[in-house]
Amino acid sequence: MNQLRVNCQSSAQRRLKTRSLWAKMNLALHGLSGDIRQANSYYEDPHKAVGAFDYVMANPPFNVDKVKKDQIAGDKRFPFGLPKPDNANYLWIQEFYAALGPTGRAGFVMANSAGDAGHSEKEIRRQIIESGAVDVMVAISSNFFYTVTLPVTLWFLDKAKAGTPREDSVLFLDARHTYRQIDRAHRDFMPEQIEFLANVVRLYRGENVETLAGSEVLLKEHFPDGKYVDVAGLCKVAARTEIADQGWSLNPGRYTGSAVVSENDEDFTARLEELYEEFTRLSDDAEGLRSSVDTALLRILQS
Repeated sequence: MNQLRVNCQSSAQRRLKTRSLWAKMNLALHGLSGDIRQANSYYEDPHKAVGAFDYVMANPPFNVDKVKKDQIAGDKRFPFGLPKPDNANYLWIQEFYAALGPTGRAGFVMANSAGDAGHSEKEIRRQIIESGAVDVMVAISSNFFYTVTLPVTLWFLDKAKAGTPREDSVLFLDARHTYRQIDRAHRDFMPEQIEFLANVVRLYRGENVETLAGSEVLLKEHFPDGKYVDVAGLCKVAARTEIADQGWSLNPGRYTGSAVVSENDEDFTARLEELYEEFTRLSDDAEGLRSSVDTALLRILQS
């Protein structure tokens, strides 16, 4: 039995080393280098990351449960507090925020439900918004990932917004109807679509646009004067007061309005997946409340 356990541990260690090697190879193929370490990101901070980075880019796992919060209480990587639901989305969001230096920027993928999550998660979201760091929120359609069909939201944080005209505003971009259909189950962006979305952000920031990938047609269609304007169904700049009126929601669809699109099975499927994700989250919350109530009743009956 002891020998079997040793072998299992060795196998696990070999898998970790293999993943580390693949990560280093991936960086090398892109002409990059990095300090890759093996650690549990919830409980460990091997890079001493608080305030240490100019850029953060991440695609964390969604809706992770069973994180041992007692082990991370008081950790500086979670400056806005720990969420009460058994869901790690707002642990990841705070880790990325806390890792940024005074002028740092972050971009990461997050489950749609995080933009509207309530109670303690809403309170954390309010604090992040009031910090002025939330810069751009982009809604992406379903089927952009091979392992997850759900639509997602891209979060962009920018601590350098402080003291600029953008300090009290957020750009909301609804890109759910911007994509190339590869096959029935997979989508991606064409180069000119990526460039167009980036140019919307550049216009919002007062920067020069780029048209190397051919986005000038889309730019002319939506921004004929070459200046940023709110476009129904596509983009909207919302002031912090407006976001507060919306219950501190960071769901782009609440602000951009509905684009005029034809009804089809894919639109219905995307909406159904969003509803199912929200239903799953609420069911998990209800199960936790049920357990708490059962425990309280049992103690009262036994007293």
